Amino acid sequence: MMFVATECTQTSFKDFTLIMPAISVGNVGQLAVDLIVSTLNMCRVGYIHTDLYSSPELRLAVLQIRTPIIQTKSKKFCKLMVSWIKASGFSRTVLLSSSHAYQRDDQQLLGSPLRYLQTPSMQKVTGDRLKEMEWREMETVSAFPGVTDSEQRLYIPGGGATKGLFTDSCAEDIPMAVVLIFCSEGDNIPDAFTLLNHLNTWLHLVDAPAQTQPKWRIPASWRLLFGSGIPPAL
Repeated sequence: MMFVATECTQTSFKDFTLIMPAISVGNVGQLAVDLIVSTLNMCRVGYIHTDLYSSPELRLAVLQIRTPIIQTKSKKFCKLMVSWIKASGFSRTVLLSSSHAYQRDDQQLLGSPLRYLQTPSMQKVTGDRLKEMEWREMETVSAFPGVTDSEQRLYIPGGGATKGLFTDSCAEDIPMAVVLIFCSEGDNIPDAFTLLNHLNTWLHLVDAPAQTQPKWRIPASWRLLFGSGIPPAL
């Protein structure tokens, strides 16, 4: 996967943290990335069929993906993306995603709608940090519901390439964490804020006084998120 840098920008991301979205239900990950880029005033430093932003002082890179991945090309996309992440030398990668709320099983209905996953390599980096913060790990579900519970699988309905990217990162020994929220299609801006506030308790992207929510800057592009307003003549 070829990265094309903009003019006069550094192209080394060694030991940076990479944050990227999955194309998933409600586009929550993409909305959250918009908020990060806008709030931290990040500079566009290049593209890989999509835009990459960087904040060298924070050792942070953020990839924004704005279009769905063609289903038949999903496996190829995951392989290429994981290969680029590995070659770039990121110290850790955080994948922001979402999953259909209506397809939760019984154990997922109670409590917080937020979940996380981490590869074995990420576990070595974070240790028990996320568990100590009382984050809930994504549950596995029965591969054959109502028949047998002996075989469990990871199931992320509506998560797009989330499972593929996570599985390939496990295989390639890449430190990756998935942070996701159960939600429904609609106005998913509140879900993006919820997901990002949750992430901020770990990564501290934005300073926030105790017991207060971080102040995220809404990007100007969101003014037309749902199209233009109703013409006054109507």
